[in-house]
Amino acid sequence: MNLEEKKLIVVTHQMVYGAPQALKDYLIQKNPQELVFIGLPFHEQRMVFFEIYKKKKKIFSKIFSRKFSYGFLDYILDFLTVFYLILKQNHKYDFFFGVDGLNCLVGLLLKKMKKVNHVAFYSIDFVPIRFKNVILNYIFHTIEKICVNKSDLVWNVSPRIAEGREQFLQIPNDPARQIVVPIGVWNKNIIKRDFKDVKRHQLLFVGHLIEKQGVQLVLDAIPEIIEKIPDFKFVIAGGGEYEKILREKIKKLRIEKYAYITGWIRERKKLDDMMSESACAIAAYKPEKEKLYNFTYYSDPTKLKDYLGAGLPIILTNVPFNAEKIQSNNCGIIISYSKDNIVRAIIELMGDTEKLKKFRLNTLEMA
Repeated sequence: MNLEEKKLIVVTHQMVYGAPQALKDYLIQKNPQELVFIGLPFHEQRMVFFEIYKKKKKIFSKIFSRKFSYGFLDYILDFLTVFYLILKQNHKYDFFFGVDGLNCLVGLLLKKMKKVNHVAFYSIDFVPIRFKNVILNYIFHTIEKICVNKSDLVWNVSPRIAEGREQFLQIPNDPARQIVVPIGVWNKNIIKRDFKDVKRHQLLFVGHLIEKQGVQLVLDAIPEIIEKIPDFKFVIAGGGEYEKILREKIKKLRIEKYAYITGWIRERKKLDDMMSESACAIAAYKPEKEKLYNFTYYSDPTKLKDYLGAGLPIILTNVPFNAEKIQSNNCGIIISYSKDNIVRAIIELMGDTEKLKKFRLNTLEMA
C-alpha cells in the first residue's frame, strides 16, 4: 500500500522503546503525508508524548506531565486525552492504529464521527484475567470484543492471542480476520560485537521487574554459579514494583559484586550497547498451569527478538510460543522454573566457550 498521501495515527501506552514505537518508525519511513503519534503513561512513566510528522520530518512535539496516578480513572483520562488531541486536528485521517483495546476504542469512536476512515486493532498481548476486580475485567474484555469485531484490521503478535480469545471470550479464531504480525527488530541497526569483544561471563535481563519474570531465581543461583564461574556477572536492566525486593535480596545474599540493577534504560543506543557486550540472556518466565494471568504465554516478547538480534543465546522457560523454536535452532536452552536448572544451564553455556560461540552465531542467523 502506498502511504505517501495518507494521514496516519498511532496510539499506545509506553514505557520504553517497543513494538508500537517500531511501528511508528516503520510508517515514517513510508513517507506518509502526516503521522500523529501519541504515547500514553504506563506504570511509573507518567508522561504523554504527542508528536506530529510530515513527510518524515517531525514538525511538532509536546510532552504533558501527569504528576499523579488516579488508578482506574487513568484509563478514562487516557481515552479523553487521545480523543481531545485528535479532534483538535482540523482534518480527517486515513488510518488509526490503536495498540490495545482502549486505544482502539477511541479510534472506533472517531471513525463513527467520520474523523478517521479505517481502524487497526494492534494486540501485543492477551490475558484472560487482566484485573482481579470482576467488573473491571468484564469491561476490559467487552472492549476487546468490540475492537475485534468492529475494527477494519486486527493484528496479533502471536497465534496464541486468537486461540485465547476463542477459548475465553468465544471469539471465532478466523485467520483471515485476525492476522498474525510477529514483533520484529531493526536488525541492521543492532550493534553486533565480535566474540573476542564480548564479556563471556555476563548474563543479561531486560524488562519489567515483577515476580513472574523469575529474576529472583537467578539471584538465588549466583552463589552456586560463582563456584564454577568466579567472574560471573548478572546485569538487570529494568525497573518496576519488584525492584526493591530484588535489591534487598542482592544485599541479603551478599552478591553485590556479581549482580546489579541499572534501572530503566530509556536510551536505545545505551541498551543496544549493553546487549551487544553480554554473553547471553535470561527469560525465566514463571509458568502458570491455567494460563489465566500469564500475559507472556499469549504474547511475542520483544526482548527475545532483541536478544537474538544482538547475538545473545537465551536461557528461558517454555512459556513464550517461540521457546521451542529457539531451542531447536540451538539459539537457547529451555529450562524448568527452578534455581537448580538455572545453575546448570548457565554453567553449561558460559562454561563451554565453543558452545557459546556456536550458539551466538546461530542466534544471528535466526534473527
